[in-house]
Amino acid sequence: EVQLVESGGGLVQPGGSLRLSCAASGFTFSSRAMGWFRQAPGKEREFVATISWSGGSTNYADSVKGRFTISRDNAKNTVYLQMNSLKPEDTAVYYCNRGGIQGYWGRGTQVTVSS
Repeated sequence: EVQLVESGGGLVQPGGSLRLSCAASGFTFSSRAMGWFRQAPGKEREFVATISWSGGSTNYADSVKGRFTISRDNAKNTVYLQMNSLKPEDTAVYYCNRGGIQGYWGRGTQVTVSS
């Protein structure tokens, strides 16, 4: 059974940083691309970042480019999202994903950016 468990969310002031983690199990993690999405209150879920199976290729939404970094540790079956220079508009539930919109999802972790 595929399981994705996010952690690392919380309340942070504007300009601050957080690192999200997603622990994966139930599949061969090292052979799969992974991604992060987010959903703000009253809005649709949106793409944040993806990373290839090897970590050699990454892709970001324009809204987070230069501030967020996606990475992975295949030995730990974990994908990360380092979020710097956080803004109030980054407030959302962040979801780990395998396989895109029709794929597998974690339950999400809340990130709130507020002073």
